[in-house]
Amino acid sequence: MIRNTLGRLRIPSLILATCALLSACEGSDLPLDTDATSAAAAPPAAVAQASGARVTASAPVTTSAISTPVMFVTQVPTAGDIFAGRLAAFANHMTDMTSVPRGGDLMIRYPDGSLRNLTKEAGFGMEGRQGANAIAVREPTVHWDGKKAVFSMLVGAPTRQYEGINVRWQLYEVTNLAQGQVAVITKVAGQPTAYNNVSPLYASDDRILFASDRPRTGEAHLYPQLDEYESTPTLVGLYSLTPASGELRLLNHTPSGAFSPIIDSYGRVIFTRWDHLQRDQQADAGTFGATNYASEAAGAANIGRQAENFPESRLGQTSAAYGRVNAFTFNLFTPWQMNQDGTEELTLNHIGRHELMFGYIERSFATDTAMADYTNTSIIANKKYIRNDGGIFQIREDPRTPGTYYGIYAREFGSLTSDQIVRFTGAPTLNAEQMVFEDASPAAVSNSLTAGRFRNPLPISTGQLLASYTTSPMVRTDTQFRLYQLRTDASNMLVANSALTAGVRKSISWWSPDVLRSFDGLLWEVEPVEVVARPRPSAGSWTLEAPERAVLAEEQVDEAALRNWLKTNNLSLIVTRNQTSRDRGDLQQPFNLEVPGGVKTAKATGKVYPISHYQILQGNQVRGYPGVEPGRRVLAQPMANSSHNVANPNGPAGSTKIAADGSTAVFVPANRALAWQTTDASGEPVVRERVWVTMQAGEIRTCAGCHGENSSNQVGRVEATNKPEALRALLRQWKQQNSQGPIRVNGSQSLVPNRSASAAPPTAGAAAVSTRDDGATVTAAWLEDVRLARELPPASRPGQQVR
Repeated sequence: MIRNTLGRLRIPSLILATCALLSACEGSDLPLDTDATSAAAAPPAAVAQASGARVTASAPVTTSAISTPVMFVTQVPTAGDIFAGRLAAFANHMTDMTSVPRGGDLMIRYPDGSLRNLTKEAGFGMEGRQGANAIAVREPTVHWDGKKAVFSMLVGAPTRQYEGINVRWQLYEVTNLAQGQVAVITKVAGQPTAYNNVSPLYASDDRILFASDRPRTGEAHLYPQLDEYESTPTLVGLYSLTPASGELRLLNHTPSGAFSPIIDSYGRVIFTRWDHLQRDQQADAGTFGATNYASEAAGAANIGRQAENFPESRLGQTSAAYGRVNAFTFNLFTPWQMNQDGTEELTLNHIGRHELMFGYIERSFATDTAMADYTNTSIIANKKYIRNDGGIFQIREDPRTPGTYYGIYAREFGSLTSDQIVRFTGAPTLNAEQMVFEDASPAAVSNSLTAGRFRNPLPISTGQLLASYTTSPMVRTDTQFRLYQLRTDASNMLVANSALTAGVRKSISWWSPDVLRSFDGLLWEVEPVEVVARPRPSAGSWTLEAPERAVLAEEQVDEAALRNWLKTNNLSLIVTRNQTSRDRGDLQQPFNLEVPGGVKTAKATGKVYPISHYQILQGNQVRGYPGVEPGRRVLAQPMANSSHNVANPNGPAGSTKIAADGSTAVFVPANRALAWQTTDASGEPVVRERVWVTMQAGEIRTCAGCHGENSSNQVGRVEATNKPEALRALLRQWKQQNSQGPIRVNGSQSLVPNRSASAAPPTAGAAAVSTRDDGATVTAAWLEDVRLARELPPASRPGQQVR
């Protein structure tokens, strides 16, 4: 089910249009203290508790000795939380010597406390002056059998002053992990060698999934993709690689990046996505020479800056039909999920801003007093507020409590993506209203000056919980991350207990690139993973829901044949049953909706908005900043019209007509970020669904409402189960276009939808409107169509072929 998690809500404008520096548009967590003295390596005897709810851990945290091996990486510290640095919230895949100083290694710690330097054993890395064989390492993941691991490594550094180098993060696999063996490291075959590949993990079928900055379909002239906020190079999305065959597939297209994926016990890929679908703030600021290209094609003409039409303006705007439209900005790092083949991408269990950054969220249409500027917190279980300029990072599932997850709640800047550990519920049996986020450790984001900061929480199979930890309550130039075993204090908060190592020290130097820099001290210890065998979960799959299956059966369309045709044409199919039905928690966008002459779902009071068209927007990489920044940014533009879809000449570009029952069905491009909105008859936007979602070729995504219901819609009814008539019309056209025989009515008439209503046809004297089982109202004219369809002779009834 497609649920909009971004377009649900409105938020106050937080970013100044006059921002002149890419990296200065949001405040940092706490001021950087470049003169602070070095923090002590050992944790304080007592950690002052930050304010906030105190909760009990879902399972006791064991403080006995760690009895399983732990793999982790070391990293030469950066000078605080530099922009686009190795531990930054985003753009952390940069390869310059300032962003990621070389000198770290892949390490493993055994239960007896001994350490092995796996990269050094295998012949990688250097001591002293860093050069051609210098390395940096990141994000290992252990195979299901516990006998090997995949990780990302950067090889190479300048060998002399002013030397420029062109190196990329690449995927490697390490074997021989048992004590007494000698590590063997091999480069993963078939990966895109010209691009940065990070955050690898093993799929259930042993494919390797990873994040990459490779352009969506490999177009080198579009490199790098620039994010939607800072116009900074970003990761394009998650890829799938089958090393034996070299098959490479894009699983999702994320215009602002996807980070730190895992596969949970339910077989879902869980990751953090930067949800930032908003207009270009660089263009709004009038700087950086923002311009458009005519298309994504190589050599496309520079056509000058073009107006953006989606979503709302960052500065506010006026609608001819609906008055003042409030400004829209958005900046949240959110938990997402998808199947291991990239299908069914959505926020984790449909969670969105109503359930995460609840409270004051500004309505979209300023003059509509029926809409609200505050969310209804009484209908959600979560009481922990996640602020708008940060989010949840480095998610890991508790192996002893499936469906319980740990992550780091941190700010986007000034944090090194470190701060408070949070625990949350996310089993697939829960909907977003039932999910709970709670404090699991003290929060350094408060005014506390004694609480430390955490990173990379790792619950392990024996009941212990590990994390990278620094005693520093704020990020500064000498912040030091060490691996600690955690314990719970008297307030049931996780605090540092004992360090896992005596520290890994190095003395090195490097060119950066014109200045010779040096480091002598303890390396950061980050990104731990447990080296044990784990149950291999089954991968998720997608199945068509009952209403849509019924339409296919009635129209004699074979689902497998339809999916194969979609794959051949690199298309997906989106079906919505009732665009007028919205989640009960979303009162920040129009919720009293009707299709002219058709279905209506509305509360007893308030303005009712007519919606006639469903417009699809696709993410086109056409915004550039010539002479300032290489690469291009994604803009939301109308989907290219396709002859495969039912024509909609009176609607806006890239749209389909909303059927009388509220349904829509449209073929859309696969493997490209998509967004959507409903509009009135003139094409004026009514409900904007501000979220990027990627479909896979052959995928059929269904949604009951235009913003899928968690438990009920705006009038208290459950999700729609009507057989979508728009799908029926689309399938008939598809059959005609694909030589599956003509579909005629009475031998010569134009196509008439074969509608199936939940309500019975009206009898004489029936009211002009009736209520359907899902709470929507339908007109007598709509029901009359149903009656006429049922009274046609069987041989000529709509949906029957004339023989």
